[in-house]
Amino acid sequence: MQSSSATPQKGFVYIVGVGPGPADLMTLRALDRLKRAHIVVHDRLITQDVLDQIPASAERLYVGKALGNHSVPQEQINALLVQHAQAGRQVVRLKGGDPFVFGRGGEEVQALQAEGIGFEVVPGVTAASGCSMSAGIPLTHRNLAGSCVFLPGHLADDRDAYDWAALARPGQTRVFYMGVQRLPHIAEQLILHGLSPDTPAAVVRDGTRTTERVWATGLRRLVTLAPSYGPQPGLVIIGETVRLSPHYEAA
Repeated sequence: MQSSSATPQKGFVYIVGVGPGPADLMTLRALDRLKRAHIVVHDRLITQDVLDQIPASAERLYVGKALGNHSVPQEQINALLVQHAQAGRQVVRLKGGDPFVFGRGGEEVQALQAEGIGFEVVPGVTAASGCSMSAGIPLTHRNLAGSCVFLPGHLADDRDAYDWAALARPGQTRVFYMGVQRLPHIAEQLILHGLSPDTPAAVVRDGTRTTERVWATGLRRLVTLAPSYGPQPGLVIIGETVRLSPHYEAA
């Protein structure tokens, strides 16, 4: 996605997704845009080998977020992008995964559009596809899962956030981003609405990274085996395709 409305006086903003971790999962376009930066505004989960690609001449600005701890509110991040672009700078907003998949990239685009600032959104490998691939779990499969749904785990406590009965229906893969902390509640609701407690499920922590860990077993058993919530990124995958993972252990 791109807007060409910028003038030289207003600079330009590149909203760049760099994938789930290692620098070699960045696209060539992402690397090219990063090399143009005067200033890089980056998130918490950007790995060091990606940060190493930032030009030495570029200023770095950390605006990382963790659950319950947003060092810089989103509204302030939006304002920073506008401020530096209006100063005539080439701004790179560096995000893990893909900017438009639970990355708040859409909110940043809206802020730039409101100020008439030119921008480009560079897609990245989203965590669901990167981490599932690394763990050997297909998101879809002709015989096992004809659909896949992505959900933010932090909404699982909201009674009205999800149609749990629909999510419990067979033939789909469910991916909860940052869902490790609420895995017990997610499992409880799915089982309550008809999903078998033995449905294959997995937690992938630090997916695609050298520190990757995978726990894969039946859903109810996974609740007892899964790691505690921590600072590492974690993905919950629930569905029959998890059974294909080499990490899978039957309940």
